[in-house]
Order: sequence, then C-alpha cells, then structure tokens
Amino acid sequence: MTESADKLAFTGERFTPECVREIWYEHWHRYAFALALVKGKRVLDAACGEGYGSNLLADVAAGVCGVDISAQAIEHARSRYGARSNVQFHVGDAAALTFPDQSFDVVVSFETLEHLSAQQELIAGFARVLAPGGILLISSPDKRTYSDIAGFRNEFHVRELYRDELLELLRPHFPELRLYGQKLLFQSVLWTMDGDERSALMQTAAVDGTIMAGLDYAPMYYIAICSKQPLPTHLPGLSLFGDGEESVYSHYNGEIRKNMGAGARIAELEAEVERLRNLIPNQT
Repeated sequence: MTESADKLAFTGERFTPECVREIWYEHWHRYAFALALVKGKRVLDAACGEGYGSNLLADVAAGVCGVDISAQAIEHARSRYGARSNVQFHVGDAAALTFPDQSFDVVVSFETLEHLSAQQELIAGFARVLAPGGILLISSPDKRTYSDIAGFRNEFHVRELYRDELLELLRPHFPELRLYGQKLLFQSVLWTMDGDERSALMQTAAVDGTIMAGLDYAPMYYIAICSKQPLPTHLPGLSLFGDGEESVYSHYNGEIRKNMGAGARIAELEAEVERLRNLIPNQT
C-alpha cells in the first residue's frame, strides 16, 4: 500500500486516524459507542470521510456502506479498507441518498449535520432508508458551548444547532429519542473490577463543595439515538472511552514539565542579568 493510500492529508475539514489527543478521543468514542447497536446489522455510515469508522463498525456489522460526497475520500477509503468483504464505499450526497426505502437497519452520521444547510433533507433521507425499527445515531456540536461561550468559529460549519433546535429537527421523523452529551473530561475514574458494569454512579462537585448527582457539565457535542419505534432497553446511561497510552495525560504532563523547565530557566537568566548589572560601575 502506498503512503498516499495509507494516509489522507488532514485539512481540518474531516478527521483522520493519524490525529491525536482530544480530537482522537471525540471521534473514535462515537464509533466505539455505536458498536453495540450495529451487531449483525446493515449499516449506512453517512458522510464516512476517511473510512476509519466504517472499517471499525465492519468488525461486528453484517455489512457497512460508507458514503461521502468527496471522491478523494472515497478513493482513499477503498484503498485503505475496501479489501474487507462486508464494507463498501460510494461517492454520494448524504442529504440526497439514492438507496431504496428501508435499505438499512442502522444509520450513523457523525460530524455531518453542522456541515450542511440541507439539514431537513438529511434527516428525512435517513428516516426513509431505515427499515422498521431501525436506529439513527447522529452527532451535533452544541452551538452554545462549542461556539457562543468559547467565542470560536469553525470555518467548515455551515449551521450549528442549539439543543432545542436539534430535537425539533429530529422528533418529527423519530418520535423515540435518547440524547447523550459528549465532552472531554479530566476526572478520577473508579470502576468495578468484578465485571459487573450494569450500573454507574455519576457525581459532580459544585463550586461550594456540594456533591450533586449526575455529570453536571455543558456538553460540547450531542449524540442522539433515534427511532420510529421504541428504543432498545439496554442503552447505557454512561459510556467511558480511553486509550491505553493515555495520550492526553502524556501530552498534559509533557507541557507541564516544559513549563516548569522554562520557569527554572527564566529564573536562572534573571539571576544572571542581576549579576551582570552589579558588575557595572555606578554612573555619577
């Protein structure tokens, strides 16, 4: 495999597996979260980009079809992942799908909605191609947290949504809906070692020290699980995801060490400047 087939250049518009730290956590977690819902299913990965997510879902799905409007991205995905028998990649517009009605059991579409103005068409198309009882998993940045509070503008985003706007977009097509918040957190994690992962205790300390139930954070992103029929009963209340190398912490600790080293060096230089000043005779 050539270098060009192995890696797609990162432009900021779409994620690639070679990205590291925060953006890596956000993107991989969404697909890892979807694994339990796609086992043995026919899956559409709408706006699949580089194809890494389609490839991951293909580990457990009956079949995965990745669609992206970028011919370059699809060519790359075919070169890098297309050898698998249960994954296909096609050039196509996620907001104008050409698949027959009820073609898929699950549609996943992460980091797509905010890039389009045709958001109504996108959701209507997903509803059309889903089989009865099918599930849509879709992500959307929270405009309040992602842009308003941060004072940040993503040049690749066409229309970001507030929470109420997202729900108003989804519910006419998917009356059954469960909404999750997603945000990177530095936190202490305590977990059972006996394999019983059926429940989770979530707590947040307020500024005054009060301990409140739940994770009381403003989400950076929303992940919605949607269906026309009742959702599965086994949906988790909490999903945790990490990497064995703890790359975010390694980067954080490296930056701290650099800053501490810089502080010590600055102190040395200041002492040297003071010493040199003392060598200069007083001018009268």
